[in-house]
Amino acid sequence: MSALDPVLARLTALHPKLIDLKLDRVLRLLERLGNPERRLPPVIHVAGTNGKGSTVAFMRAMLEAAGRRVHAYTSPHLVRFNERIAVAGAMLPDGELMALLEECERANEGRPITFFEITTAAAFLAFARAPADVLLLEVGLGGRLDTTNVIERPAMTAITPVARDHTQFLGETLAEIAAEKAGIIKPGVPLALAPQEEEARAVILAKAAEAGAPVHDDWRVSEGMYYGRRLALPLPNLGLEGAHQAGNAGLALACLEGFGLPEEALLRGLETAHWPARLQRLSETPEVWLDGGHNPAAGQVLAEWLAGRAKRFDLVVGMLDTKDRGRFLAELAPHVERTVTVPVPGSAASVPAEALAEAARAAGMDAAAAADVETALARLGGVRPVLIAGSLYLAGAVLASRSDD
Repeated sequence: MSALDPVLARLTALHPKLIDLKLDRVLRLLERLGNPERRLPPVIHVAGTNGKGSTVAFMRAMLEAAGRRVHAYTSPHLVRFNERIAVAGAMLPDGELMALLEECERANEGRPITFFEITTAAAFLAFARAPADVLLLEVGLGGRLDTTNVIERPAMTAITPVARDHTQFLGETLAEIAAEKAGIIKPGVPLALAPQEEEARAVILAKAAEAGAPVHDDWRVSEGMYYGRRLALPLPNLGLEGAHQAGNAGLALACLEGFGLPEEALLRGLETAHWPARLQRLSETPEVWLDGGHNPAAGQVLAEWLAGRAKRFDLVVGMLDTKDRGRFLAELAPHVERTVTVPVPGSAASVPAEALAEAARAAGMDAAAAADVETALARLGGVRPVLIAGSLYLAGAVLASRSDD
């Protein structure tokens, strides 16, 4: 048990909903705190469906390789809450983080506010009080009404590929979801844009034109090279696994083209970038990989990765009931031999393992249910490599169990 757990539990209880997309509550709290969001280093604000964290990881590694001090804000955490807030490159120790959270708790005076809102306010306090050259700020959910969207004038905004996810909050159509993501675009602030489906691209470009925001979308990645406006750079052996990471690396480079970083720092950062639970290899023998992918777009990326492997894989999967499990599993079905479904530990929204096994069988999989990941791996017996996927919360539980060993 972490020393932070009691205060985190109190903050969770301040609002009946985990997610309630509004800005009035956090703006009120930030004003009580002296508006730390107005005293930040230059901000690169990143929205999108998949690839936000990987894009941030690439940018952070390149900036740090060039000697820049970098704040970073990401979510959710996998094992420890401290992972969300990196101040000048380092996670805050429990005592310092607890003091920040309690300062926000006192300023809030017991009023309704979501967990993400009050903890984001604490992050802004930490970032405002420590010198840095850049703040990499990842959107929590959506964009327009996301808590991070209180930054009035970032240095840069970026939107990774937009796909259907969180439809209960962002809308049913790709255009509706793209409009929410495009809410981070600010007047006159450059936007780095990843390749998009045309429905999403049209919405984002219209929003950028309305705001007078210059769009940098003419970069490309081709045959191991990045081609931008100011830069042509060979992509090295990337630090993150999977062919899709070339696109995330490309977007990161597009964001940083104007920062004057030496090419050797860019190359070193691309090679050393690390982001847990994104096709992370857990062990060699047996060969086990871990990924937090949980929506159909992530399923397609994982399917392409599996199709390119020399060996067939088995799958261990656990999912939340807010996700499109049928389409996610259908993407993976042609590329795995056996599937074992598990519950997501500690989540009331977990799909029961047997119900998930039924969905997997409906997708054409040879599937059975198990009580937990350890039991699932034992049942599969190490005959083939294994991919564990379906939820970042499941991935976090797997990493936490390994850290306890």
